Amino acid sequence: MFTRICLVLAVCLGLAACSGYQRPPTAFHETLTQPYRLDSSDRLRIIVFGQDDLSNTYVVDQAGYISFPLIGNVAARGKTQIELGNEIARKLRQGFLRDPDVSVEVDTYRPIFVMGEVQNAGQYSYVAGMTVQNAIATAGGFSARAQQADVDITRQINGEILNGRVPISDPIRPGDTIYVRERYF
Repeated sequence: MFTRICLVLAVCLGLAACSGYQRPPTAFHETLTQPYRLDSSDRLRIIVFGQDDLSNTYVVDQAGYISFPLIGNVAARGKTQIELGNEIARKLRQGFLRDPDVSVEVDTYRPIFVMGEVQNAGQYSYVAGMTVQNAIATAGGFSARAQQADVDITRQINGEILNGRVPISDPIRPGDTIYVRERYF
């Protein structure tokens, strides 16, 4: 009897080890309540009030910068919209405008990626408030072999790439990669 119990316990532990489950780190969900941080491929609407020639849309390039008239490249990666607006205003005060009033809004967020057991894996536009389930629906829904309870998400936070398994009701962030696993039975 003892041998059977040990054998069943060993099999259960072996299966649990093979599952590959990774509980998301605390920073994974904390980022959902923090101000949005800009990154590459975000398209920004920047308005300098009273300066129509400077007000326009700008895209954060792969290096994390936007090219702004008069002041050149401005680092945007990792900054909030308010921080970027303050930085542009500070640089414009240095010999260009007396008291610039700058507003920064996200026009289009960087894309999300949906992979694995979905009908149409690929890159999709992010919409504010999107959940994993919304993203999967955008990708055409689950395939016939999809594990539908939870998914793996890869998210970059403060330059660090984090992975975690979350239920499909969890919110996602721009730039997330969602991987829908195959079910075994």
